Amino acid sequence: MTDTRIAAPMVGGWGAGRRRAKAARDAEFTAFVEATGVRLRRSAYLMCQDWHLAQDLTQHTFARMYAAWERIRHGTNLDAYSRRVLMNAVFDQQRRRSGSEIVLADPPDRADRASPATSELRLALVDALARLPVKDRAVLVLRHAEDHSVETVAAILGLSVSAVKMRDSRALSRLRALLGEDFPDR
Repeated sequence: MTDTRIAAPMVGGWGAGRRRAKAARDAEFTAFVEATGVRLRRSAYLMCQDWHLAQDLTQHTFARMYAAWERIRHGTNLDAYSRRVLMNAVFDQQRRRSGSEIVLADPPDRADRASPATSELRLALVDALARLPVKDRAVLVLRHAEDHSVETVAAILGLSVSAVKMRDSRALSRLRALLGEDFPDR
């Protein structure tokens, strides 16, 4: 004997629940992007000195995070994770870039209200930073521009604390040498 009962279709049931859950996850991700986008783009710019490339690297970071969002959204330090993904994207881009390519920095999207002297100092600093190796730049940007602890930088870059301290010290010495004695040390 066969069972001829037909299950009634679920109207608004399981499918609607999944849609609501996806909408909630997307809203959560959107809030994360809105909260961290400017900071990540600024860090990317300090690493590559190109606002357009910085935007691309930031978008790449968010795309990678969105793909893993279900896995990482709970129980993960999302700020540290986003910095790690961004730095990996910067390192990958740096390896792929031709040695003969010259990157010219475009001015920021918004007007700078700083004095001309401050702007000149900032440009000199960004130019000197661009001359450092990419891993040294990463340490300086994370440690000094974003004001993270040595331990946090070590976790983001996958280095030991002593390696971060050594890179930081050497990179600061190189930066000071590039800037010269006339550059004010603040």
